[in-house]
Amino acid sequence: MTATSSTDASPKATPPSRLTLPIVLIAQFVTPMAIAGTAIALPKISGDLGAQPAALQWVVNGFNVAFALGVLACGSLSDRIGYRVTFALGAILFATGSVVSAAAPTLVVLDVARIIAGLGAAAILTGASSILSRTFEGSARTQAFALFGTVNGLGLALGPTISGLLVAGVGWRGVFLVQAAVLALAALGSRVLPSAANATMKPTDGKRASILDLSFLRNREFLAMCLVPVAGSIGFVTLLTYLPSALSGIKSMSPGVAGLTMLAMTIPVLVAPTLVAKLVNTVRFVNVGTVVYVSLVALILGNIGILLLAESRSVSWIIIPMILLGLGFGLPIGLVDGHALAVVPAERTGSAAGLLNFFRVGSEALFVAGYAFILSVLVGQQLTGTAADDTAAGQPGHPELYRSAFNTTVAGLVGLLVVLTIVIVLVHSKKVTRPGNSGGS
Repeated sequence: MTATSSTDASPKATPPSRLTLPIVLIAQFVTPMAIAGTAIALPKISGDLGAQPAALQWVVNGFNVAFALGVLACGSLSDRIGYRVTFALGAILFATGSVVSAAAPTLVVLDVARIIAGLGAAAILTGASSILSRTFEGSARTQAFALFGTVNGLGLALGPTISGLLVAGVGWRGVFLVQAAVLALAALGSRVLPSAANATMKPTDGKRASILDLSFLRNREFLAMCLVPVAGSIGFVTLLTYLPSALSGIKSMSPGVAGLTMLAMTIPVLVAPTLVAKLVNTVRFVNVGTVVYVSLVALILGNIGILLLAESRSVSWIIIPMILLGLGFGLPIGLVDGHALAVVPAERTGSAAGLLNFFRVGSEALFVAGYAFILSVLVGQQLTGTAADDTAAGQPGHPELYRSAFNTTVAGLVGLLVVLTIVIVLVHSKKVTRPGNSGGS
């Protein structure tokens, strides 16, 4: 890793305003909501702008890909220009992309606008996590990241519901206008955010850090924290996205009832981060390692339990597994971010946050797409044509075929989770590298 000046000389952030958390959190809420909720507007968008499959999917994929790649560039950039500036630029960029999205006359324009918004979302996430890491200390820091995790979980869990209500009430263009309005307020409010003089930190050898600085991964503690969100992507985000389709395809459940059933997965995500923050601050044996291991076990058991979903069984059989899935995802949210940024040099938190979030966002995009592909292939081995497409999409009619494909796909997720859990335990059990020496092992 490129040598840096001592962290002892790291400049201190200015005292936080009471508005710091509200401004950061309200902007951060929009990002996961945009990820999880945009897809629900696609039918209306296709009715207005056309139904070209590739262009339509890039309304969602363009945002996600730009977001995943953008966190790397924004991480390095924020260490140079400052975290508050990065956050503000991100809010402006996201708001601009949302306004253009709302006014888009064609799918091509909409796709470009979503890419712009995705880059803005990357800057918001990187700036927000770095601001919290540099501004708060001790129990206040733990609580701040707990709220950060809760808001991320809330946006992810409620994104489809909120977007659906907005589509019904103000149309799909109105969804993007609401996002733009919220982010415009965050951009204006960014003026009161604390500003650390991180941009004045210079590498001692005169070289700039690269955008993708993999030397952070030599720090085993940081690497372990990067792998935890990957487990969440495999074991939770995939099912959050496609379990409603399984409930429809296997149990012929309506979208409304399926949405209510999904609360068993999403409510634990909302309450777990705050609960964990209190336990970490008050109970001696509860620490980051404990929380991570419990969450990994919960994800594995939850995915195994989901295999009980069948056309001949009551949905009540999978309620406890769904709760375990929510806890497995929700317990380490925020805590992982705070700890990961605490074990790297203070002047490099932006780059570290970018790499951490690349693992998170990139793995979500990869495994959600991989899940859909594998399930479609398995269904396609039994059916062809429209019947295969409809069944893979969760349309009722062939519950036994969908269940077979679903079980095989989820079993694959369980295998991946077990392997990743072993890797995390092995990595985390090694000697931890301390802040200021993230290049060591």
